[in-house]
Amino acid sequence: MEVGKLTVTVRNFSGHKGQARKLRTQGKVPGVCYGVSTDGGKIEPLSIVIDVKQLKGALDPVRKQNTVLNVTIEGEAGAQSRSVHALVKEYQLHPIRREITHVDLLAIDPNKEVNADVPLEFIGKPAGAINGGQIRIVMRKLEVRAKPSDIPVTLTVDVSPLEIGDVIHVSGVTLPTGVAVVTGRDLAVVTCAAPEEEAAAVVAEGAAPAEGAAAAAAPAAGAKDAKAAPAAAGKDAKAAPAAGKAAAPAAKPAKK
Repeated sequence: MEVGKLTVTVRNFSGHKGQARKLRTQGKVPGVCYGVSTDGGKIEPLSIVIDVKQLKGALDPVRKQNTVLNVTIEGEAGAQSRSVHALVKEYQLHPIRREITHVDLLAIDPNKEVNADVPLEFIGKPAGAINGGQIRIVMRKLEVRAKPSDIPVTLTVDVSPLEIGDVIHVSGVTLPTGVAVVTGRDLAVVTCAAPEEEAAAVVAEGAAPAEGAAAAAAPAAGAKDAKAAPAAAGKDAKAAPAAGKAAAPAAKPAKK
């Protein structure tokens, strides 16, 4: 196996799970290759078979997915093997075993710009950490556009100047010559947040007046109920004599 070189074969079946499982028992996976050739021609999506071990050996351990591969395609009907330059555009993993199950190869022209994802490397300790500030990483990679040979291995983000409440946006990430950012420039990359303890204290202070208001409302409600009680009692007392007057005439016939 040689870094940067990969041989694949054309796949003569499509969508058959049984065939895909059989390939995986041989250490191979289905894939697809598409994009452009060095002469500017378009390469229509081509179903291929890829040896996983060979693919891993072909990737530069530093550049990883952004390694420019010299891919030899064999087994095309009525055609000799041909070579294309390609990047690993995407790969799928098994949800449990975390093994590669499918690979997309993007054929490219090495002399033309392409889009690629570059990981971010965060260095330094934020100034706000002295006061308990905490780093919140929002992005771990940026999409950039550059010629394949100019794609950086990583992009460095220095968080040392960050005070509590500060934010570094995409526009604040330093890019090497020949590299342009594709990700939105106004998006946040990393922030220095206030300590969670302070945030909890603010919430507690905000809740205290509400509790005091509830406590003040309780005596007011009690006073209102107390005033209502005598009024109700007085009303009942007035009603009692009225009932007595109504009963008096009924008692006279009893004396005869």
